[in-house]
Amino acid sequence: MPSNGPIKFFIIAGEPSGDLHGAKLIQAIKSINNNTSFMGHGGDLMQNEGMKIIEHTNNLSIMGFKEVIMHLPRMLKIMKKTIKIIESVKPDKIILIDYPGFNLRLAKNINHLNVPIFYFILPQAWAWKSKRVKLMKKTLSQSFSIFPFEKKWYQSKGLSVKYYGHPFVENEHLNENTKQFFKRQNLNPKKPILTLLPGSRQQEIDRHWHIFLKTVELVKKLQPNVQIILAKSNNVHIQNIPKYYCIESNSKKAILVASVALVASGTATLECGIERVPIVVCYKLSFFSWIIAKYIIRIKYISIVNLIAEKKIVPEYIQSEMKPIKMRDKLIELLDPMSKSRLLMLKNLEQMKIKLGAPGVYKNVAESIIKEGS
Repeated sequence: MPSNGPIKFFIIAGEPSGDLHGAKLIQAIKSINNNTSFMGHGGDLMQNEGMKIIEHTNNLSIMGFKEVIMHLPRMLKIMKKTIKIIESVKPDKIILIDYPGFNLRLAKNINHLNVPIFYFILPQAWAWKSKRVKLMKKTLSQSFSIFPFEKKWYQSKGLSVKYYGHPFVENEHLNENTKQFFKRQNLNPKKPILTLLPGSRQQEIDRHWHIFLKTVELVKKLQPNVQIILAKSNNVHIQNIPKYYCIESNSKKAILVASVALVASGTATLECGIERVPIVVCYKLSFFSWIIAKYIIRIKYISIVNLIAEKKIVPEYIQSEMKPIKMRDKLIELLDPMSKSRLLMLKNLEQMKIKLGAPGVYKNVAESIIKEGS
């Protein structure tokens, strides 16, 4: 590593959630050592932090077995292009963020370059594809887990893993307070709010949105005063949005003011859980992907909130169970501020949050990455 030139980082995040983590990690790295440069695959947030984007997350985010097969030729081209650029640029450190289907193959293909490879937001090998651990032990310089149970699992398989807590416990400073948010969105603070988080991928929106619409319609019939906020990622297109919906691009803000949330399974469930927002979790895969998932995934729950709690503390409506009437009934129940199910869920969410550690995750990970091999 050059002693006078900037430390060259090559970072790969293939999804919107990875873009968020990547941007925060870049911020933390720059706060420790500003003599750095960044390039790789990511999104707008990482670009705003000064990273040169090679492939945008909009071109990389794919969900489902069938969908991966359909896009395989294009992804193989991106893989070859990525390897060539890394060989040419000769980065000092490589950081992989989530996105295991691509990132682990890349790690295998560039291992001969002897560049330190760090993995942040590890593959969920405890759920499926446990054989990935063998490759990870061969190729990774250091791994960083974000779940306490995950660290234990990986270490039991012989992989060295560090755990500093979960990034969502960080103290995030928003550019407006709750009063300003209500005013901007023309919301009544005295009326309940149902926040919708249908997904951050277009494939998720395409499968979920018509069910979300019908569910809200049924909720409004029983509780007409409920206000609706749609947390919409900028990288997705949603049609037929009713005029009375408030659209919010910042999911954090939409979650903070929610009385209850209807959430597609993913990182958003944990964001809600940490803010102690009662949730109804749902998800729908393509039929082909669902059939495969049933045979290879070995976890009891799909919601990370339930996995961390190690018991079912939030309801899950998956595939054929994702029915508007069922979800309406649970949402109405949770909208009652004094209902037993709401109060119990709030208590369980608080206990779940304690397991996730204290703020300072990005800074600790950044320090570990900078020190390694320096």
